[in-house]
Amino acid sequence: MKIIAATFLLFATAIAHGEKPNVIVILTDDQGWGDLSLSGNENLSTPNIDSLAKDGAFFNRFYVSPVCSPTRAEFLTGRYHQRSGVYSTSAGGERMDLDEVTIADSFKSAGYQTAAFGKWHNGMQYPYHPNGRGFDEFYGFCSGHWGNYFSPLLEHNGEIVTGEGFVVDDFTDKAMNFITENRDEPFFVYLPYNTPHSPMQVPDRFWERFKDKELSSRHREPEKEDELHLRCALAMCENIDWNVGRLLGRLDKLEIAENTIVIYFCDNGPNGARWNGGMKGRKGSTDEGGVRSPMLIRWPAGIESGTEIDALGAAIDLLPTLTDLAGIGHVGKQPLDGVSLASILMQNREESSELSKERMIFSGWKDRFSVRTPRWRLSHDMKLFDMGSDPGQYTNLAQDNRDVYDGLNVELLAWKETMTAELGEDTRPFVIAHPGHTFTQLPARDAIPHGNVVRSNKFPNDSFFSNWISTNDKIIWTAEVAESGKFEVELFYTCDKENIGSTVELSFKGKSLRGEIEKAASTELLGAADDRSPRAESYTQEGQRMTLGEIELEKGHGELVLRACDIAGDEVMDFRLLLLKRL
Repeated sequence: MKIIAATFLLFATAIAHGEKPNVIVILTDDQGWGDLSLSGNENLSTPNIDSLAKDGAFFNRFYVSPVCSPTRAEFLTGRYHQRSGVYSTSAGGERMDLDEVTIADSFKSAGYQTAAFGKWHNGMQYPYHPNGRGFDEFYGFCSGHWGNYFSPLLEHNGEIVTGEGFVVDDFTDKAMNFITENRDEPFFVYLPYNTPHSPMQVPDRFWERFKDKELSSRHREPEKEDELHLRCALAMCENIDWNVGRLLGRLDKLEIAENTIVIYFCDNGPNGARWNGGMKGRKGSTDEGGVRSPMLIRWPAGIESGTEIDALGAAIDLLPTLTDLAGIGHVGKQPLDGVSLASILMQNREESSELSKERMIFSGWKDRFSVRTPRWRLSHDMKLFDMGSDPGQYTNLAQDNRDVYDGLNVELLAWKETMTAELGEDTRPFVIAHPGHTFTQLPARDAIPHGNVVRSNKFPNDSFFSNWISTNDKIIWTAEVAESGKFEVELFYTCDKENIGSTVELSFKGKSLRGEIEKAASTELLGAADDRSPRAESYTQEGQRMTLGEIELEKGHGELVLRACDIAGDEVMDFRLLLLKRL
């Protein structure tokens, strides 16, 4: 790695003169290390993303968590996800504890305009909502995945809105608008794209490039590839690249690219069997292929172009690194697991040498745990691999390197015990009606059906309830009302014409309101026509929005219950969500 003193001096001079750099963090969903042409994948072309490395720095060994919400939590807090209470990707387990302080909190405290556009996946109801975690502006969805990528229901600071076109294009448009409006003051923009996560939907012009394309880069076990899924994932990655190009072009047009830090990384390994540099593992795995991510960072005013970095880095490092580069302090009091990589990026030889020593980065998800050092990986099944000579993890060297194995095993077991204790038992309620936010969403995802009511899919994110056929059936949210008040309640539902006329009641601790389902909305399932590959998640419905009425909610713990007082036809309705608005 070249040592260029002028680069460090330029960085130091900019910070000394109070020229705070803008920051843009792009995080993609289920895109693997191999899903870039930069990595050697000959199936696709990602010149705009690749340019970040050409014009900045590229980490060759950068690690994230095996799945979505944990990586997001680790980026946001600089701490292993177990410490923040994240243990699942739905049903409340994706939320970060409220005593965690995020990277956005720090940048906001330093006078930055903060915004997030895309998939949040770390809590929906305020104060778990992005508006409660340091982001003044949020546009996107808070759930773990979404069921429709073309002009779907989204939210803007808690209010339900309809998206405009393909979601990744839409998120990029909104981010560019925000950047344009705030170009004269420092901004921190978090752009968590939700592709190439399924459902596998992409605009025609990207799909046309891949539907019949000859593919040469294949998975290490090519018989496991799902051709349609693979081709759509590649098309989605090229769509991401196009949007990154639009974003970089906007920075150039506004003449703010020079002092804007742009980071690009992924949240886990690929969501399917496709070329990934021959590594073992994919999404959900703690092997190399499940947790290795590209990490590209460009900052013309502070980082030498073409910098390649072999030192280990991780998502937990981004908070201390970015706050260091921006010359601001982190306002959190909790100890960080991550370390600042600023000295490596600034090519400070002495500090870089310290960080490049035998650092250990741990990975854990469910019952699988692994540890990585610059040379070795001890896997979840207690096998030891020399990652320099055997990056595909084919040969277990535990017997020949007993001292290394024993040492890493002790470290991994100690880390696992600590993280298990950190998680503990989840007793956090679903907080609703918080005075810090006007709106509270209560989707089917967070409710428990009773009686005949069934969920549209085993994966609760973006699901709905159907088969509501009895007055004994109920939909219940176990919740904590943060502050008493009066709320307007809106209902999002579908109901075929022959079933309109049922009366439903919403109640909480003795207070209730009733309303009649007066308008029909087709219960036809949507999504299959836009899917390039069959999905596992729930399909969606068009939906109808109606005002149910006003209700008084009393502060405290209880059950918010939605039930039918009478049923006009065969079913009450298919239910998607409630929206509470504080009056």
